[in-house]
Amino acid sequence: MSQSERRDTPEQAEFRVYCREWLASHTPGPPAVRLPQSALEIMTHEQLDYLRNWQRAAYEGGLVGCDYPREYGGGGRSDCQRIANEETARAGTPFFPNIVALGMAAPTIFHHASEELKRRLLPKIFSCEEIWCQGFSEPDAGSDMANCQTMAERTGDTWIINGQKIWTSLAQFSDWMIILCRHDRSTKHRGLTYFVLPIGDFVGKGVEIRPLIKMTGESGFNEVFFNNVEIPDSYRLDEVGNGWQVAMTTLLHERGAGPLVTPSAGSLRSDSSSETENAMMLIELAKKSPRNDKTAADDPVIRDRIMDLVIRQKGLSESFRRSRVKGLTDHLLRIPLQGKLVRTEINQEVSALALEIEGAASTLYITDENAPAKGQWPLAYLNSFGMTIAAGTSEVLRNILGERVLGMPKSK
Repeated sequence: MSQSERRDTPEQAEFRVYCREWLASHTPGPPAVRLPQSALEIMTHEQLDYLRNWQRAAYEGGLVGCDYPREYGGGGRSDCQRIANEETARAGTPFFPNIVALGMAAPTIFHHASEELKRRLLPKIFSCEEIWCQGFSEPDAGSDMANCQTMAERTGDTWIINGQKIWTSLAQFSDWMIILCRHDRSTKHRGLTYFVLPIGDFVGKGVEIRPLIKMTGESGFNEVFFNNVEIPDSYRLDEVGNGWQVAMTTLLHERGAGPLVTPSAGSLRSDSSSETENAMMLIELAKKSPRNDKTAADDPVIRDRIMDLVIRQKGLSESFRRSRVKGLTDHLLRIPLQGKLVRTEINQEVSALALEIEGAASTLYITDENAPAKGQWPLAYLNSFGMTIAAGTSEVLRNILGERVLGMPKSK
């Protein structure tokens, strides 16, 4: 029994047993197409349909939206989503594709939307009936999100949106977008307002989506252009001018403050419930990788580096567990920011070491039948750089931790 299981309440222990039994009989069959490593790399409708059907089944089984109130389509449970996450990770299931909706849109809507929007939007997020994307980054407003220039001009009870968003994952499939806009150019932070936008209704009618091809050959990212897109004021979240505060709710959950439902696909995992798994996989890779007349696992330097990563990932996993104990969390931002920062950098180190272990074979692409581990490690390494940028670059997170958590003077 794991430490997490030993701390389960009777209700949570019962739910954990239920999750295991449900997963044992409902794990989906093998896909007909190759699945990407994460939802951010979904490229085809075939991939999306397979994963969407899986999320819908898991929701109907009670493993998605567990902690949300029943009136919003949730399970009405208490601190049980993490248990569902742990059990799906243990079962090695595919990931849920509505990652932006589950991890960012849903908690933001729950905390800031009108009662009508909560009842309308949340159930279809959990069931994956509606896919969501995030409209934050812009060409001149990436790390400096408060420099957002996409304009929302109010005319009575209508807002007219013009501008551009970039690095918009899943935009090509999305029905809805969470979007931060500027309504007032005379002030920076107070000039921002936050909306939900039915982007799917406006494609070709004021919204243009252009795919961005990454160095991996994947096209999960997009540019999105808005030309006089009109939405009602009822799609605004919170008060006019409170967009920055609403965006902070989104970012806090994106960085790991909430129980994200994002078990990863295939052999590589990125969820906090299995932090040690990626590094442990290096051991198996090293055992199978020839090195002269031995294997990479016989190299003491390789063994030492692998164990260093295993220890660090185990420490990170325990740090996430600490966040559930109020007396051990001295600052709201510390654990989610620290966790996002450390997790993405460790995963980058793990995939970099995997390439060293594979040697020349690491140059083989995923379509090559001779590629070790089906070519997943080189792909993970290339994608890892995006993860150290998304949700705040490592440099920005270090500044926030230094200034707001440790009380250090602002950098100049």
